[in-house]
Amino acid sequence: MNPYANTIITTSLIMGPLLTISSNHWILAWTGLEISTLAVIPLIAKQHHPRAIEAAIKYFLTQATASTLILFSSIINAWTLGQWSITQMSNNISCTILTTALAIKLGLAPFHFWLPEVLQGTTTTTALILTTWQKLAPLSLLMMTAQSMNTPLMLTLGLTSTIIGGWSGLNQTQLRKIMAFSSIAHLGWMITILTLSPKLTLLTFYTYIAMTSTMFLMIKLLETNKISVMMTSWTKLPTLNTMMMLTLMSLAGLPPLTGFMPKWLIIQELTKQHMLIIATMMALLSLLSLFFYLRISYYTTITLPPNSTNYLQQWRHKINQKHHLALMTTLSISLLPITPTLLTAI
Repeated sequence: MNPYANTIITTSLIMGPLLTISSNHWILAWTGLEISTLAVIPLIAKQHHPRAIEAAIKYFLTQATASTLILFSSIINAWTLGQWSITQMSNNISCTILTTALAIKLGLAPFHFWLPEVLQGTTTTTALILTTWQKLAPLSLLMMTAQSMNTPLMLTLGLTSTIIGGWSGLNQTQLRKIMAFSSIAHLGWMITILTLSPKLTLLTFYTYIAMTSTMFLMIKLLETNKISVMMTSWTKLPTLNTMMMLTLMSLAGLPPLTGFMPKWLIIQELTKQHMLIIATMMALLSLLSLFFYLRISYYTTITLPPNSTNYLQQWRHKINQKHHLALMTTLSISLLPITPTLLTAI
């Protein structure tokens, strides 16, 4: 890619979400979302492959639809109240349209269909950006308008996302699609607790970013895209394979790893709000995600040659030390003991 174009895209990618987060006016927030969307499209399409072009078109159409709905929602609200402040959303129709638009932006079920397909058509690095950094702006808008949102609607979206994210990931063989459904399931947890405790949504999002980033960086380092190829990845970096298994278990929410912390706190908060049925359903639905994380772990660390599938044995090669990966892995598996400190800091 041209260095000048690369600089413009990178700057826009950074500045778009930051503009949305720091704004209090709907037009500025909408502008930030548009800048962010337009910066990502060249990153998706730069492979010049039919699948990449298809992914870029799908991403553009869904994000353009969501942006249109956000603008429509803010105009209705401004027409009713006479002001453009993000935090002053009191019109019910406007709030419902905004919730739908942001659900499309985030890839929440039942508006999730674009996310797995787009991730499958991109590189691992672009998939990492789409599942972490690109979620920041829509989620910040949801948090700023949380007091105006309809709690039953948010609980419905959260439960649906957790069900779809867990169920649809069961029969996947492509790692990027599995991570897409993992993202949908985690967003379900965040949206479920959003109107009840925004602080827990923020904590869940931070831990989700740490764990998902670690997983994508490991996939990129191992140069694997399918579960079947994970069988021989132990020949490259045996230690990294072990760390990958721990990161996957953390994503699943098993104690005593980092991923257990947000799920434990969310179930505790739901119980305090006397939502025992929803808390029980969320805990049971997390078992669906646990299954496909265990499936990847099994292929990565337990299934060793000889096996029924014939793949070329890969040489163990010396690679550059990735210090940032070591830090990310530590964050993604060992933050549980400092939970009280994290809750105080947020």
